[in-house]
Amino acid sequence: MAGKISEKVVKNLNPPTHGNRILYDTQIPGFGVRITAAGAVSFILNYHVHGRERRFTIGKHPEWSAIAARNRALELRRKVNEGVDPLEDREQQRTQPTMNDLCAEYLEHHALVHKRPHSVRDDKQMIAAIITPKMGTLRISGVSKQGIEKLHASLKPTPYLANRVLALLSKMFSLAIEWHWVSHNPAQGVLRFHEDRRERWLQPEELLRFIKALNAYQHQNVADALRLLLLTGSRKSEVLNAEWSMFDLQQGLWTKPSSHTKEKQIEHIPLSVQALELLTRVKEQSDGTGFLFPGLNGQPRTTLRVAWSKICKAAGLTNVRVHDLRHSYASYLVSHGVSLHLVGKLLGHSQAQTTQRYAHVAHQSLRDASNLFGNIFDTASKQKG
Repeated sequence: MAGKISEKVVKNLNPPTHGNRILYDTQIPGFGVRITAAGAVSFILNYHVHGRERRFTIGKHPEWSAIAARNRALELRRKVNEGVDPLEDREQQRTQPTMNDLCAEYLEHHALVHKRPHSVRDDKQMIAAIITPKMGTLRISGVSKQGIEKLHASLKPTPYLANRVLALLSKMFSLAIEWHWVSHNPAQGVLRFHEDRRERWLQPEELLRFIKALNAYQHQNVADALRLLLLTGSRKSEVLNAEWSMFDLQQGLWTKPSSHTKEKQIEHIPLSVQALELLTRVKEQSDGTGFLFPGLNGQPRTTLRVAWSKICKAAGLTNVRVHDLRHSYASYLVSHGVSLHLVGKLLGHSQAQTTQRYAHVAHQSLRDASNLFGNIFDTASKQKG
């Protein structure tokens, strides 16, 4: 017996000629220090649990001091007294999935199955650029609310991105609970950053410049995709993934399958005369099968980024996104008296409140109508009796 294992006792240990030798502590049952013939020193704890004798290696010296090892041995003893097997607990920790495992499982069995391609792309970018570098090697049970709050706070300069990363983490942990990987979601309760809703649509003079730049762009097939976006108020993914089989040009109808729409519902969109003329011309210039705007190898075009940048530059437009064409379509309809309900139908909104962002434009339309009567009143008042 070595008495109480202290730093002095450890430093005075003599290695055996072969194998290893263990000196046990007199105060903590089973706690000992082991030294090998090569002089390697480590702290161990022997214990019995569920009728089995077990040996737990606490750590090597000098990485672990005698005091730190004693405190750890006391913690382990308390667990043993509660019926916990520290060795089995450690093994479970070693085999538990990491955040890298959760990300891979999420992408393969959820995102690729249930989300639209551009959403999957966004998720992959956030995982690769932010989540994996920061916490990829962590065991999922070791991810805390505090850790997620710290990651979220580090993205404060880009609040929109910060909130999207937080939402993605919350979704992944919700799925991990369903898969019985973890018992709680550490992303729940983390406060989102405030996001100023972005309101941008083309003003009349901007719209004229944009259309002029479209007409002058060298690749008219790409320009046609942007024209269709503007004429229908559709989302970019809906236009780029559109196939000729979805269109009835005789009836002037575009049937969007549920797999293409954000609301996961079939939408039947009536087409304007101008949209029909555009589609008829595009169809005549192609074989009328497959995708309207094919990219390489017959697959749908995936981006309009280069064309959009050049056209906006030619039109002198700044701070405008492709999605703002959808806002422009809606705001012009509302400002000319079309009800929010009908605009919501054309945009494929399933919730009325989604279209309410254009309510202030409707107010202007009502104000113009009111001013019309006011002008009549002024004219009548100025007439002499």
